[in-house]
Amino acid sequence: MNLDELMMSDSGSDEDIAALTAEDRGSTESVRKGCDPLVSTQRSKLQQRRAKLNQQINRELRLRSGAENLYRASSNQKVKETVALELSFVNSNLQLLKEELEELNSSMNIYQTESETVNVPMIPLGLKETKETDMTVPLQDFISEHYSEDASLYLTEIQVFMELRQAMRTPSRNEAGQELLMEYYNQLYFLDQRFFSPHRSLGIHFHWYDSLTGVPSVQRALAFEKGSVLFNIGALYTQIGARQDRSTLTGVQNAIDAFQRAAGAFLYLQENFSHAPSLDMSGPALSMLVRLMVAQVQECVCEKVILMQDNNLNVLLQAAQEAARVSDVYSLVLQAMSVPLLKDYVPFSWISMVQVKTHHFRALAHYYTAVALCDCSGMLDEDDDEGGEIKALIQIHTRRPDKLNLQDTEDKRRLGKAHLRKAIIRHEEALRLHGVCKMLRKMDILQEVLSHAHTRSLEKYSDIDQEDDFCEVAEAPEIQSHTQQKPDIKTPDFSAVRVTDIFHRLGPLSLFSARNRWVRRHACLVRGEAGLGLTLRGDSPVLVAGVLPGGCAAVRDEAGLREGDYIVAVNGADCRWAEHAEVVHALKSCTERGLELDVITLQSHEVEKRNVLSPTGERECQSGSERKAGREYERGSSSIWNWSWRSGGSKRLANTFSLSFGNLREGEPMF
Repeated sequence: MNLDELMMSDSGSDEDIAALTAEDRGSTESVRKGCDPLVSTQRSKLQQRRAKLNQQINRELRLRSGAENLYRASSNQKVKETVALELSFVNSNLQLLKEELEELNSSMNIYQTESETVNVPMIPLGLKETKETDMTVPLQDFISEHYSEDASLYLTEIQVFMELRQAMRTPSRNEAGQELLMEYYNQLYFLDQRFFSPHRSLGIHFHWYDSLTGVPSVQRALAFEKGSVLFNIGALYTQIGARQDRSTLTGVQNAIDAFQRAAGAFLYLQENFSHAPSLDMSGPALSMLVRLMVAQVQECVCEKVILMQDNNLNVLLQAAQEAARVSDVYSLVLQAMSVPLLKDYVPFSWISMVQVKTHHFRALAHYYTAVALCDCSGMLDEDDDEGGEIKALIQIHTRRPDKLNLQDTEDKRRLGKAHLRKAIIRHEEALRLHGVCKMLRKMDILQEVLSHAHTRSLEKYSDIDQEDDFCEVAEAPEIQSHTQQKPDIKTPDFSAVRVTDIFHRLGPLSLFSARNRWVRRHACLVRGEAGLGLTLRGDSPVLVAGVLPGGCAAVRDEAGLREGDYIVAVNGADCRWAEHAEVVHALKSCTERGLELDVITLQSHEVEKRNVLSPTGERECQSGSERKAGREYERGSSSIWNWSWRSGGSKRLANTFSLSFGNLREGEPMF
């Protein structure tokens, strides 16, 4: 199937396919689902084709690597000639596959709005593809070895997490899709705390493909998974922004919001991720993407001003300055795309589109200035005077027009004519660049926009041109760029999506995490005349704060309790999440036969007493009710993204976030 067939067939939109079910299938299961990958829409076909190309590129890269190794290892000249011939075929196939992938990545039409209104197309990003990963065995092994639990009891939780990851691969192109990615991203925090120990490798490999070239990258670090998901959050926002109907103020505002959020996601990724294994997440690439998103925000702001245009002088001059601003920011994007690392990486259609927009909006700046000069004399607001009009016309230029008196109508016409001449030259350059790029030539909407703007400028020039005008041609200064609404880059708000720790049955995260080590023991206590002889503090789980010497709970061989132990079960009833009062009640119900307690002892007692920043960035020591809320809380951004590559020596990832082990209260009941 070629790209044209891919773009012509469509049986429904993402919104029709997104399965957002409200069925409650258990406290651990997500209610968010991805799109049905079997339903054929333009976007799903594009993603499926991109995934197949990624796999083919991966296969050819492995063949080339093996052939190169054989060529270096062989000393037989005939074998070397045969291998060299095979390498030429492999390289040819790779080049064809990469060109096909670039064509797919350049297909912007699929992501544009279906509205009949003509707008300049935006540049969206395709999502990074990932392979399906089976985590069942590694997670079960870790539960058995580290938590000393029956791993078969957690098959449901493992399956729920894997289903969430599978759904994350095909998010719908709307807010529900963003919430799905956010939910999975937030769940990665819990997965990191529960299963990724600094002392051992879990043996899970995360496979992700470069969003533009399809080159695969494999990492065992969970940070790579986090970064790739965050990249897709930004990419999905670009698709949401591109599909907005920008012929209305509401659509323009929605597009502005989407592109600002996309810029925030890419900027956040750039500031918190280094030594990226794939080029699309490298510093220069992310910097370029941030600039591209900011430029598209600025373009939407300009469109909003043009929508409100009413042939008022101030509005026309504002539109001219906004258009000049758009041209300037796209020039910066072009510079970012031209750095050595990216000039052969960024699709040619992207570079061509940025060049076209640079000239197109510069032409619009000159056009609106010409209209203001020729048609809006005396059309200022009632509160302005003629001096204000002249001042506004002078200030819009980067320099004062030479030998022209802007109080004279004829001089204003001559200056407007000079601006139209510049506008026509810019329009023609934009049309030329559009014709050079094969992918842009297929975009009928872009052709229509450019041709309409060019024709409009020509007609305006003909209207003001006079046959007996033998005056010297005026030179139009450049337009001073200015914007009334600067882009507001919005950092991802991870706390907006509430999540439930899928593996919360393992116990409170502050204690039962992969970073902690403990010894589990079984103790039998019989109440004496002086009671059980122990002091309890805190909850979830309850801490043994003190043991009365010689009391029932004192250590006898290994059968007693120690200060610092945590009670996790009473008479076989799990109390890891139990509140203080519940454990007290269970201990008071001690019969003559005594109590059977399961307790754990942390191996590093001093570490467990430290206080650290809470997920909201404040010092805290959680009580029982707060600890229960810890299963489902709104997590602030400070707790989610505290990971980075270590510079120098080992490139191992270190998660710098941790929670306090102890949960202590002021009151200390004595039994």
